[in-house]
Amino acid sequence: LKGSAYMFGYLGGAPLPFALADGAQPPLIIAFQILPLVIVFSALAALLWHWGVLRWLVNGLSFLLRRSLGVSGVVGLSGGASIFLGVVEAPLVTRAYFDRMSRAELFQVMVLTMATISGAILILYATTLRETVPDAVGHMISASLISLPAALLIARLMVPGSADDAKTAVEKDEPGLKYESSIDAIVKGTMDGMALFLAVIAVIIVVFALVALTDQVLALLPLIDGEAISLKRVMGWVFAPFMWLLGVPWGEAQAAGGLMGTKAILNEYVAYLELAALPDGTFGPRSLLIVTYALCGVANLASVGLLVSTIGTLCPERRAEAAGLGMKSWLAGNLATAMTGAWIGLVSWG
Repeated sequence: LKGSAYMFGYLGGAPLPFALADGAQPPLIIAFQILPLVIVFSALAALLWHWGVLRWLVNGLSFLLRRSLGVSGVVGLSGGASIFLGVVEAPLVTRAYFDRMSRAELFQVMVLTMATISGAILILYATTLRETVPDAVGHMISASLISLPAALLIARLMVPGSADDAKTAVEKDEPGLKYESSIDAIVKGTMDGMALFLAVIAVIIVVFALVALTDQVLALLPLIDGEAISLKRVMGWVFAPFMWLLGVPWGEAQAAGGLMGTKAILNEYVAYLELAALPDGTFGPRSLLIVTYALCGVANLASVGLLVSTIGTLCPERRAEAAGLGMKSWLAGNLATAMTGAWIGLVSWG
């Protein structure tokens, strides 16, 4: 926050130049106090990749996935990268292999990206939930790790590979992401983070505007139970049975369903913002964990377009195939994080 406070003053977290009213909390301005973390972490991730630290962690996780789950080298590498890198950056690590992957491997790579969150937005989401979910960072790291095998299971069920498919191996001398120097890594990482920073702001503005517009249209319909119909209520009704199946009590299922619908259709960060704004006591401790884990993935409609366009840019000859698998990967990613939520609800029973 020091850089943000230096640039934006009290808007970015510096001391306030005025006195607050009795009992008032200091203003939290998301664009200046939380979102700049995305830029900093993106630059740090690029620097650590250039130094080999992040590459070593990715390769280590890839090795564990290959040994424990029997996936191919390129799928294991993608799984390791998806924990630390975003929807755009993770495919860059495996860009040299897209033309060699089988259809099943391509789908697994897409689902792994959808079912996890990158380190940059992990810090963002955890900061947003710091007052709502104790140890949010630890829970989100756990959620992404648990979602890896869940994503592979769902992907293999939806697009099974054939016995004739050759497993794509990873070449040791393949550079993947490459920076010329530490300064180059910092600059490119900062630019990537800035693009993500602006994208998040734009998406939030548009999403909230569209939701408000939709609510105004739905408010023209007759009242139900004395309340106007809203998009959040509709999504709550649709997804409530689904969240109940994950282990959320029925009395809390509609609120949980609304959040899951927001995540799946609009954006997971918007869902986390809504979760942080809910009154205390909306969810019990166990339900709060289930919801937090179930929301921890980037499987939303915007991410589908972003992932397909990234793969299409890196490998134009497979753009149509990736587009055909796009909505399947969205469904599989949401099912994978839902399985993770159900699992954490099972082990935290009581």
